[in-house]
Amino acid sequence: MNNIYSKTKEELECYFESIGEKKFKATQTIEWLYQKREANIDNWTNIKKEIREKIQDHFTFEMPKIIKREQDKLTEKYLIELNDSQHIEAVLMRHDYGNSVCVSSQVGCNMGCVFCESGRLKKIRNLETYEMVSQILLIEELINERISSVVIMGIGEPLDNYENVINFIKIINDAKGIAIGARHITLSTCGLIPKMKELMNLPLQINLAISLHASNNDLRSKLMKVNKVYSMNDLVDTIKEYINKTNRRVTIEYVMLNNVNDKIEHAVELAHILHGLNVYVNLIPYNETNHLEFKKSNQSQIMKFYDTLKKNKINVTIRKEFGSKISAACGQLRSKEVEK
Repeated sequence: MNNIYSKTKEELECYFESIGEKKFKATQTIEWLYQKREANIDNWTNIKKEIREKIQDHFTFEMPKIIKREQDKLTEKYLIELNDSQHIEAVLMRHDYGNSVCVSSQVGCNMGCVFCESGRLKKIRNLETYEMVSQILLIEELINERISSVVIMGIGEPLDNYENVINFIKIINDAKGIAIGARHITLSTCGLIPKMKELMNLPLQINLAISLHASNNDLRSKLMKVNKVYSMNDLVDTIKEYINKTNRRVTIEYVMLNNVNDKIEHAVELAHILHGLNVYVNLIPYNETNHLEFKKSNQSQIMKFYDTLKKNKINVTIRKEFGSKISAACGQLRSKEVEK
């Protein structure tokens, strides 16, 4: 049986038409689910009882549950148990402009980036759309505050779960639903080029972030096995195409690994590759984990890298560190649960 939280407005409109009802019932349903947060269908007073009974026959309202919560000053990390007893993570980050949630898109990840904790445990399955939507709903209910922005950067590769992720974006962006603006939604990918090409042809104004993490093809192949399928050169060409097609700036994510990709020559190479592109580079201090050998670049090296990019006229920021006192690395909380 389909979960109702997996359905976009368009899909619900098709459903209501298929049972001989008017399309506007879809909007009423979305308002009950996301504006009024009423999961008890018996309370949907503006929908007839016989229609409510049909909805219950066709859809389930099941939700995952938060089973662990770790808190830092500006960050909360949640371990979420799915209905099949698998586990994922979501992270709340409090900014001066509002609350942001980093959501997972898969149980595990097959991309195999050697520095990534969440990729250490292989992909078990894709998340259903409702399992992504529920990460927003569960956290909003727990903290009793609104989530104003979403980053799809948690466990998993979003473009490896393309259809469910696109439906998730449509649901949280719906003005009658959770109503998170498209420009407050960021999708992060390690560079699945065919799906990037599909994404650029959709009428979505979301932000795209590319996990690059290297300044040349050989180094990227050592760090990220996806590069052996979709080379860095082809990826940069696709980024150019994406920018030209969408007229949107792209974020380049670059995790700073001590003595691996953080030297001045790497910064010069990176600047050369990105010269003239409408991008900005987000330098990410590495979250160390006991299972992996990589270490965080020291602050002075990060600043030298930053200054080199600046001198070469590349827009660059250093990501603020969140969750340093909790299981900060993506996938770390889940891996602890799995190892139990």
